[in-house]
Amino acid sequence: MKTQTLALFFLVAVAIGGVAWVFLYPILSGQRHAEKRRAIAARAAPAARIAAGRLGQKSRREQVEETLKDLDIRAKKSKSPPLATRIAQAGLNWSKQQFIVVAAILGIAAFLIGLGIGAGFLVALALGFAAAFGAPLWALSYLKRRREAKFLDSFPDAVDIIVRGIKAGLPLLESIKVIASDAPEPARSEFRAIVETQTIGMPLSEACAKLYERMPLAEANFFGIVISVQQKAGDNLSEALGNLSRVLRDRKKMKAKIKAMSMEARASATIIGSLPLAVGSIVYLTSPDYIAMLWTHDLGRVMMAGCAAWMLMGVLVMRKMINFDF
Repeated sequence: MKTQTLALFFLVAVAIGGVAWVFLYPILSGQRHAEKRRAIAARAAPAARIAAGRLGQKSRREQVEETLKDLDIRAKKSKSPPLATRIAQAGLNWSKQQFIVVAAILGIAAFLIGLGIGAGFLVALALGFAAAFGAPLWALSYLKRRREAKFLDSFPDAVDIIVRGIKAGLPLLESIKVIASDAPEPARSEFRAIVETQTIGMPLSEACAKLYERMPLAEANFFGIVISVQQKAGDNLSEALGNLSRVLRDRKKMKAKIKAMSMEARASATIIGSLPLAVGSIVYLTSPDYIAMLWTHDLGRVMMAGCAAWMLMGVLVMRKMINFDF
C-alpha cells in the first residue's frame, strides 16, 4: 500500500510538473519576451519587398505603411507558426499527420501505464494529456533550439567562404554551392535549399530571404537583407558580407561571454534546486520510518504537495533571473 501511494504521488508530481513546464515555462522564463524583442529589433520586413518599395514610385507614407504591415504580419507568423513549419524548423522529415499519430500513441500509452500501475483514472488522464500535448511540443522546441545553435556555430564560417569566393572571382551562386556541398549540418541543408529554390526559377535574392522562414534567426534575416540590397543596388557584396561576418562573430562572442558570466548563477541555482531531493533521499536511506510520515499521513501528503509547488515556482523564478535577454 505504501509503495502504491508513493508511486501515485510521484506520478501526480511528474504530470503536474510536465504540464507546468510546457505551458508556464515559456512565460516565466522570459523566452516569449525575448522573442518579442528580437522580432521588433532584428526581424525586418522581407528584404525583397523592402528593396522593391525603395525602387518603386511610391510615396514615403505608402512605403512606411507597407513596411509596418509586413512587420506586423511577420511578427504574428513568428509567434505562432503552423505545426508543419515547426516540424521543419526542428529538422524532422515527418509530416503533420505522422506527428499527430505519434503524439496520440504517446498519450494513449501513458494513460494505459497510469491505469496499469493503479494510479487512478484522473492521474492516468493527466499523464496521457502531458504525454500527448506536452512532451511532443517540448521535444520540437528542444530540437529547434539545438538546430539553431548548430547553425549559428557554422554560419559565420559559411559567410566567410562566400566572401573569399567572391574575392576570388566566383559568382555568388557558385560560392553558395560550395557551402551546400561541404559545410556541416544544418548549414549545408539550408544553403542546399537556397540553391534548389533558385534552380526552379526564383531569384537568388528571394531564395536567400526565404532562409529566415526555415531558420527564424536574426542572423539569417541579416543575410537575406544584405543579398537583396546588393542584388538591387549593386553595392560591393564582399565588403557587405565581410561586415556581416564580423557582426555575426561579435554576436557569438557576446553570447559566449554572457553564458560564462552566468555559469556561477546557474550552478548555484542547480545546487539549491537539488538540495531538497538530495536531503530527502539521504534521510530516507538512513531513517526510512522518520520520513515515511510524509506519504503515510494526510498532513504529510499536503505538505509534500505544497513543497513541490513552491519548489517548482522557485526553480522557475531562478531560471528567469539567470535568463539574460540580449
